[in-house]
Amino acid sequence: MSTAESVLPTHSQEASLDAYWMPFSSNRWFREHPKLITGASGVHYTTSDGRELLDSAAGLWCCNAGHCHPHVVEAVQRQAASFDYAMSFQVGHPEAFRLADRLAKLAPGDLDRVFFTNSGSEAADTAIKIALAWQRQRGEEQRTRLVGRERGYHGAGFGGISVGGLPNNRRAWADSLLPGVDHLPATHDPAHMAFSKGQPTWGAHLADDLERIVAERGADTIAAVFVEPVAGSGGVVVPPVGYLERLRELCTQHGILLVFDEVITGFGRIGHAFGAERFGTAEAPVVPDMICCAKGLTSGMVPMGAVLVRRGIFDDFMTGPAHGVELFHGYTYSGHPLATAAAHACLDVYESEDLFAHARSLEAQFETRLHGLKQAAPISDIRNLGLMGAIDLEPDPAGRRRSATSATSASWGRSTSSPTRPDVADQRHPQPRPHGGDRPRA
Repeated sequence: MSTAESVLPTHSQEASLDAYWMPFSSNRWFREHPKLITGASGVHYTTSDGRELLDSAAGLWCCNAGHCHPHVVEAVQRQAASFDYAMSFQVGHPEAFRLADRLAKLAPGDLDRVFFTNSGSEAADTAIKIALAWQRQRGEEQRTRLVGRERGYHGAGFGGISVGGLPNNRRAWADSLLPGVDHLPATHDPAHMAFSKGQPTWGAHLADDLERIVAERGADTIAAVFVEPVAGSGGVVVPPVGYLERLRELCTQHGILLVFDEVITGFGRIGHAFGAERFGTAEAPVVPDMICCAKGLTSGMVPMGAVLVRRGIFDDFMTGPAHGVELFHGYTYSGHPLATAAAHACLDVYESEDLFAHARSLEAQFETRLHGLKQAAPISDIRNLGLMGAIDLEPDPAGRRRSATSATSASWGRSTSSPTRPDVADQRHPQPRPHGGDRPRA
């Protein structure tokens, strides 16, 4: 290591900041302005200099039960001490099957078959492969086209960035993306929606752009449509009233699979186990053909993702000799015992602490506080749904670019308490009370 390399002291040794190529980061800038987290509990992070920060983003939209929830920690520790790994190719372990059953019972409609992955990116790419393979399986091998949406995010794999609609994620690989992908327009139009609270009333007709794509490409060439119920990484783009319902109607009409990417909206982010439950009516819910999930599935404790698939799709693969492999796809760590233990524990917490209902109970206050910031700065839009919200800043009058990096720097300099006290940390995850009693407000 040269003397020019950046170093930072840790608990026991000096750690170089040079070897680690950080994802989605300004690596050179970070080395000059390091921001290191050394602990977490509940809704707070602890920094390397002992300050406590409110984790208002729940990690990366993933720590839905809070950091280091005691029940989840204990479950993972117990699992690690007894059973570390089992492959999932032609072999299984009981808890993976039990977890699939629990997820199937939580899911809307007949989405009761579960394929485990290790992330949301893998879940999206898995759903793409299932969609294409299913169309071929039923004799529609010409259905190879996919439809995504502008400002959509479906992970960082080649399939995900192909159907995704974030230009910076696609630009470097533009000539190597999956062929045959079209994009619906984004559903955010400030001219008609600025400062909407909840779902905008304008914009359901934007789903009809699928008809344009069908007319141009032919319905019999399109395998699946991929959308997030609420786009997260693209800037909390909330679907207009009736938009998802119309999209479901059109996909059904044209024999196209509808895939909801619920990596962010799943597990309480908008008040339900899955965001799909939020839309439509009790009599006519919006049920997609597949749901991709991850993040809140394990509350960020251990990487895990899943694709929930309608039973009819699964059944169509269950043909031919019983000893044959129906889908040549999978991952070394699918249904990993540690991830499975974390997911079981998180589902326990969501149920015992009634966290999905608790999230719904906070929506009105969250909306009021968020929109109350309208006069606090030059703001062009505020939007929200459930416990998701976004604020768009006006361009700086002096022409300076308002960047996420500068906003992060400003936020990093503020703390909720300093220094962090162990006696405070111990209180961040109170024991859950019996169901129906007062919920802990972590």
